[in-house]
Amino acid sequence: MLIGYARVSTADQKLDAQLDALSSAGCQVIYREKLSGKSTNRPELQRLLDQIRPSEVMVVTALDRLARSAVDLLTLVRQLRERGAHIRSLREPWCDTATPMGEFLVTILAGVAQLERGLIHERADAGRKAAKARGVQFGRKHKLSDFQQSEARRMLAEGKTCREVAAFFGVSHSTISRLERRPRCST
Repeated sequence: MLIGYARVSTADQKLDAQLDALSSAGCQVIYREKLSGKSTNRPELQRLLDQIRPSEVMVVTALDRLARSAVDLLTLVRQLRERGAHIRSLREPWCDTATPMGEFLVTILAGVAQLERGLIHERADAGRKAAKARGVQFGRKHKLSDFQQSEARRMLAEGKTCREVAAFFGVSHSTISRLERRPRCST
């Protein structure tokens, strides 16, 4: 029997494409989850692992729906092997742990995928550091200019409330209250 597992990371994402692909592949039961792949507490995945029987196959549309690291993927492969079950991926046809060669390829390519994620992280980190060195500011822009911030601070020092100052500048009360905690600009 083919058992599907579909996962998206956030509640506003849709499972429809995965559900269609898993149904088309012949999955009679499909477990669905809307949780980050980084989370180790995925109740539906755990339920699937608890209920899967020998000779059944867990089908995913892609391995990244199942695990985010080589260690996590290999742990799942081991858990399924201990139950006499296997994993198959629709996107990665080489991923079929029913054969020794399929299990070997999953092991090697899971390591390669983790290496690539690590290299992407290193490149992104280097890019952020280089941008900061060039003076690029990250995050969203301040709602008030430096002059408006100093004026807001002056108004607060004169005894105006955060709400009064916020109304004057047309911003939220929390924008003004953060000014009191934010270091003053050097200009």
